[in-house]
Amino acid sequence: MAFTRATGKHRAPSRLTRRGAKAVGVATLATTGVIGSLASPALAADTEAPAADTGLSQIITIEGDLADRIDAQADAQRHQADAVAKAKVKAEADAKKKAEAKAKKAKAAAKAKEARESEARAARSAERARLGTFQLPVAGSYVSTGYKSSGSLWSSGSHSGIDFHAASGSSVVAVGAGTVVEAGWGGAYGNNIVLRMTDGTYTQYGHLSSIGVSVGQSVGQGQRIGLSGATGNATGPHLHFEARTTPSYGSDMDPVAYLRAHGVTV
Repeated sequence: MAFTRATGKHRAPSRLTRRGAKAVGVATLATTGVIGSLASPALAADTEAPAADTGLSQIITIEGDLADRIDAQADAQRHQADAVAKAKVKAEADAKKKAEAKAKKAKAAAKAKEARESEARAARSAERARLGTFQLPVAGSYVSTGYKSSGSLWSSGSHSGIDFHAASGSSVVAVGAGTVVEAGWGGAYGNNIVLRMTDGTYTQYGHLSSIGVSVGQSVGQGQRIGLSGATGNATGPHLHFEARTTPSYGSDMDPVAYLRAHGVTV
């Protein structure tokens, strides 16, 4: 019986055809992400083309480089995120520090302002006390002739002030702070000075031997304004002192009560 060779679709594929199919399979595995380690030794043995010809080495290298770049990009993003976080923390710390410094400065300024205001109040209080403090017009003196004493020595028939004992040339001082409204000859008063006191009242100093101030001048409590004498209608050296509601004659009030009201012992 004669044998004939099989033909058609039952024919066994040739070795070249098998090689082509294997190569196509390897390429398909590579393109679908399957790493070359999955290829069997048999396939490698049957494939006559070198591994380099399949493109696996190049694919593996590309995938390695891509992973490195992804890792590097991730590291860069982490570093950037860390830097942003640190910058935010630093900015918040700086802002807090500035706010604390500003608050501290404001507190110090308020404290300094309060201290200045307290000093100013104390100064004003001291000034008011100084202005309100009175003393005798002649140190260590006493009243030799009282208020409203009667006699022919006074044209009105009574004494409009009080006389302080004083030797000629004794210092006469302002009983309190005030302003000079009259300084010169005053007729029967001789050389005299009239002061407007800080409380709006007036004081007069008469029979002076000399005058040491001028009209418009401000004087302090205890400041010397002249020297005692016997000028004008006087029988001897002394100081005539009056307290008035106005600078003019006839507005007199009790000088002893006036001085005592201002804390002076007479």
